[in-house]
Parts: sequence; structure tokens; C-alpha cells
Amino acid sequence: MNLLFWRSKNKSKKIISKKAISEKREHRLKAYSKDGGYIRSPGRKGKNQNSSAFGGMGEREMQLRLELIVEDVLTTKNSVFKPAQALVDISLADQERFLDSVETLANIDLMLGFEFCHHATSSITLVDEEDWSDWINHLLKAFQHGGLDASILAMQLVNDYIDRNSVAPTSVSFDEINRVIESIITGLNGRRLKLEQSDLLFTDTEVIHLPDNISTFRSREDNFALYKSIAVHQWAQTWYGTWRVDVEQLVTNFSDKQKAINLFHKLETVRLDANIKRELPGIGRAIEKFNSLLAADNLSDAWKSAIDTLSNKESSAHDTARLLYELYDHDFVPEDTLYQGILNPALAKQKTEARIEQDKENLQTMLNQLQKESSQSNPDVPLDNEESQDDKRFEVKEVEDDEMPDGYRLELEFDGETITPPEQIQELLDSIQQDLGEIPEDYLSTDEESPFQTGDGEEENDDIDVRIGSGEVYVYDEWDHSRQKYRKEWCHLREIEVEGTPSDFVAQTLDKHRSLLKHLHRTFEALRDEDRRVRKQPYGEDIDLDAVISSYADIINGEELSQNLFIKQRKVDRNIAVMFMIDMSGSTSGWINDMEREALVLLCESLEVLGDRYAIYGFSGLTHKRCDLYKIKDFDENYSLDVKNRIAGIKPQDYTRMGAAIRHLTKLLSQVEAKTKVLITLSDGRPDDQDGYRGSYGIEDTRRALIESKHQGVHPFCITIDKEAMDYLEHMYGPVNFTIVDQVDKLPYKVSDIYRRITM
Repeated sequence: MNLLFWRSKNKSKKIISKKAISEKREHRLKAYSKDGGYIRSPGRKGKNQNSSAFGGMGEREMQLRLELIVEDVLTTKNSVFKPAQALVDISLADQERFLDSVETLANIDLMLGFEFCHHATSSITLVDEEDWSDWINHLLKAFQHGGLDASILAMQLVNDYIDRNSVAPTSVSFDEINRVIESIITGLNGRRLKLEQSDLLFTDTEVIHLPDNISTFRSREDNFALYKSIAVHQWAQTWYGTWRVDVEQLVTNFSDKQKAINLFHKLETVRLDANIKRELPGIGRAIEKFNSLLAADNLSDAWKSAIDTLSNKESSAHDTARLLYELYDHDFVPEDTLYQGILNPALAKQKTEARIEQDKENLQTMLNQLQKESSQSNPDVPLDNEESQDDKRFEVKEVEDDEMPDGYRLELEFDGETITPPEQIQELLDSIQQDLGEIPEDYLSTDEESPFQTGDGEEENDDIDVRIGSGEVYVYDEWDHSRQKYRKEWCHLREIEVEGTPSDFVAQTLDKHRSLLKHLHRTFEALRDEDRRVRKQPYGEDIDLDAVISSYADIINGEELSQNLFIKQRKVDRNIAVMFMIDMSGSTSGWINDMEREALVLLCESLEVLGDRYAIYGFSGLTHKRCDLYKIKDFDENYSLDVKNRIAGIKPQDYTRMGAAIRHLTKLLSQVEAKTKVLITLSDGRPDDQDGYRGSYGIEDTRRALIESKHQGVHPFCITIDKEAMDYLEHMYGPVNFTIVDQVDKLPYKVSDIYRRITM
């Protein structure tokens, strides 16, 4: 019999036979084969499938290891046979590295791990070991920003990735400098801009797009200076008013619209550079170094005149537009600068118009509230004197300030007296000024219906009823981050039971997702039956290799061999309560509502297998006086026909007021005795309600409610289908407590991942 011996100075001690190890592995292989998970490979002539010529795992073992990771997505068509074949002819260390990466990616998304097996086997030999973790992070970023298709494309373009990362040591990458550039941009004036990597260099007025890597020059200092120039040029477009001209409309009269856009950009670059050089001379010198237009010695008189005009401090984007007409048919066309990138007028216009509309609404809401607080704080003015209230108006006064792009800053006045507005109002004024160059008079009007008022202009009466329905009215505070304090007893919430709709919706959903449900049952059964591995035990079901290696060291030192060399499997005692908070706002109508209901059916069916306690509530609202919570299933209720009919009866309602709902459901969870309490929100978008509960106000109140929830021992998590959710969810939930899905069949898998992460 072949034995594995570890020898000390004077004796050898048998630990475990190779035959026993082989029999144990074969037993697991056969057991797995009975479930249909292992497909025996047909073999390759002349090769041993159970071993590798390079000392690594054989074809069969490699296939089994891959299948154990991605088994939930395997079918007769989706196998890992070919990847296993491709991975045989590499070393054991490389095989293990590849398997670890498959598991890492599969924990993020099972299909991501599966596709990595098929599209990235060549990368194990192409990417150096020291660069491997960066390669995996590159794929994860592609998945985060563009989904599965983007990550597959990145896998296929591994050679391009290697080329970009094997440039001269003088190159500078985005990952190296993004924090420095972010600090520079944050220190400049104007609206806060985010940084993102992109193949196209442009700004949409909210995001600055920068390249992955710059290796244009032999000097790192020059490459870094070019990075700064690209970023500052895009910032300057937003600060010095490039987008106050409707570029899309401007070029409609030209035969070649793209040529007109490019020429407008060249001219605007001259104007922006002149402003940067005046205000930021350090960066201005770097930009001047890269500006081939100003260095050209063949400039025509027309272009020289245009440069003189645009270099004037008083010039604006409207001067650029005028010169476009003059130079469009001119023979001389200068080259682009290295840093200017492109213009995307359609996207910039879309972002700007949406922001302007939102800023106007938010400003009027806050001015209404500020006026009300000002009146209440002045006891000399009777509150019911409508004439005296109408005479008081907000005005904006322009005060000279050379640091501002238009030469002045804004001060807010009320009834002729200068007041110091809350920080959020000042930010709104600055944002509107930056976009429009002025604060239109109607933006300061408080005569229109206030979002905090009823239709007749009077403030809501505290006695107003919430909604037709039975049950107690609960009152909750709401966080106003602009004033940095709570609105006391501001939100009125009532629980409403969803009216059940007898239908065959549940049966249709189960039939539609029959194959998926089978996989879900296996996933949740695995969670239910999950064992905890306890190491260094005197007996157990597996060998503890770490303990064996440690004992070998003891033998070398002449010490007695420990008997605690095994791993014992111990059942995990599950004690978890999970609350599902379902968005029932009006924006969930159509396919989103269908997706939510189908997902709930699949989740309920799977959770019944798992045996954990769970409850389901929907939420919506119509102002702070009408925060509605719809009971679909409570913790003590069985998954009965009534519950199924309520799920079928879920219908879109009003708005997305999240803070009050989170506070109430946290209160319900706190009444449940459980070791682990989870609050999972399923929503299609950001917080929103018609009484000003949107933008920063809604996001900050929701974030505060989630912080309160965490302090009470609840683990919050959000699943959303909003593709722009990265803008706000990380701020509300944290970097790892949310996920974005767009297909119903992915949702329950995500929930199972959440369970595994929280309960392990």
C-alpha cells in the first residue's frame, strides 16, 4: 500500500494513506455524479484525464472543481467541459489561481463566474501573476458599469488590456491619479463633478470622463499634466458657460452638423483656455504647452482675430457661436488639442434641462419653508395678515466678485434685508447661476402652490385624514439635512392591507419559471443544510490540512504529534427574520410591477423551503401626511392562498417616500426575536414625493432612516432596477449593501447571496 509518511529524526509516523484520499475523492465524485452535476468527459486520445503533464489537476478533477462553483447555472448545454480541457496544460498554482477567481466572480454573479470559465481561460497564461488581481478588478469594474456583456467583452479583449498595462514606466493610469484629480476639481469653483473612466473624453455637465491610461510622453510629469489638462478643460465648460448655448440647436442650420460641433469646440477651447490662464495660471501654463492651435505659425487673419476676441475677459459662449458662422467655410482648420476631447451636446442638454427643472422646484420649496419660518420667528407680524405677507418677497442681489465667472456673487434678500440662507439654498442658487448665468425672477416666487401646502394655498390641517382604511395612524420624525435637524412628528403613516385578487397569477408564475424554481430550491436547501466547518478536531469528516502542516512542524521540533487533525461539520442554527419592503409607487407600473410580483412568488416559494421567518410590506405615499404601508404578509402569517392573492393584487400607487416606511418596518423588526434581522428594499428608483421629498432632501432622510435602522441591529440591503442608482445608493446604503438587477430570474439569486453573506 502506498503511504504518505512524515519523518522525524528517528521515526516515521503514518498520517493518512494516498489510497484513502483517492477513495474519499472518488466517493464525492460519484455522489455528485448521481445528482447529474458531473458529466463524464469523453476523453482525449493518448492523454490521462486524471493527471496533468504539468503537475496540476487532471481534466476530470478540473471539471468537477469548476462545476462545484457554478453548478446552479449548469444545464446540458451550459457545461464547463471545454474550459476544463483548456486548463489542464498549466501548473497547479495557476489552476488554483483560476479557480479562486471563478469563485470570486461567481460570488458577485453566477453567470459572471460561468462566462469567465469560457472566455478567460487564455488569460491565465497571458496575464502575469503579479498583475492578476488587477485583471480581475478590471473585469469587476466592467461588470459594475456595463453588466455581463461588458465584462465578457473585457475578457475577450485581454490582449488590449495587457498592451495598456505594459507601457513604459512613464505612463500614468486613472487608478493612480483619480484621487488627486478629484481633489483638484473639488477645490475649484462650481458644481461638484464626478470622475469616470471612458474611451471618449467629454463632460455631460455632471461627470468628467477621463482615459484609462496616458503614455503620450516620455515623462510621467508631462503625462500627469495632460491628465490635469483634460479634467480642467471639462470643468471649465461647466464653469465658464459653454452649455448656456444650445449647441444642438445652433448647428441645425449647417450642412455638416458634426463639422460645426467640432469647430465650435475648437473656438470654445480658445475662450476656455484664456479664462483658465487668467484664473489658474499654473494649470494654464500646462494647457498652453499642449495647445497646438496657439503654437501654429500658419494662422489666418480671421483666426487671429477670433483668438483675440475669445481671449477677452468679457467674451462668452455666444461670441463663440457668432464666430462659428464666420469661420465655418474658412479653408484653414486647426488640429485638435491633446486635451479637448469631444462635445456631446445631446447628453449635456438632457442633463442640464433635467437639473434646471429640479433646481427650480427645490428652490421654490425651500424658499416657501424659509419664508414661513421667518414669519413665525417675527412676532410683530400677524400670520393671518395676507397683505403684509404678499409684500414680502425674496430677491437676489449681485455683489462684485472677481473670482466668479460672471464677475459677481449672489446674496439673498428677504423684505429688503440680506439674509444668510441655509447651505442647500445657497448651493441651489449657485447651481442655477452656473447653468443660466442668472436667477430668473419666477424662480424666487413663493406665490405658487407650495409643495408643503394643500391646493387652496393654506397649510395642511393636522386633522386631515390620511387614506381610507382602518388601523392606527403612526407618526414619525423626518430628517431635514438642509437645517440639520428633524421635522418633529412630520410623517403620518397608516398600515393598509392589500386587497387580494383571486387569480391564477401565482400558478402562471410557477409554470413560467419552473426550471428556475428547481435551481432556487437547491440553492435555498443548501443554505438550510449548510454546515459550519470546525477545525482542529480529534475526529471528523475531513482532513484539516492546516493542522497537519502545523503538526509536521511540531514533529520536526521533536514534539508529540497532535491528534486534532480533522474538520468536523456542525449544523448552523438559523435564527433570522427578514422583512421585504416593496416599492409600490406609480413608477412601477407595467413590466416593473410584473417583475416585482413574480420575484415575490419565487422568493416566497424558496423561503418556505428555507424555513426562515419573513414578512412582506409594500410602501408608497402622497406627501408627508399620507405615507402608506401595504401589508402583504406579516411574520406570523403562513404563505396561504390569501397571501398569494395579495401578491397578485399589488398595484402601483403614488410616490416613493422611503424614510417613514423604513422607520416603521424597523420598529416591526425590533419586536421580533431573532439573532439576525434583515430589511431588504426592492425599488425601481430614488426617493421621491410631490412635497419636496426628492433630490438631496429625500436621499438624506432615507440615509438617516437607514442609519437609525442599523443602530437597532437591522441589516439593510437594497435591490434596485435603476441603472443610475450608483449615483445615490452607495451614499445611502454603503458600498456593499445594494445591488442592481434588471431581470426577474436574477433577483432571487441575489437574495440567496445576501442570505449567505449575512448568516455565515
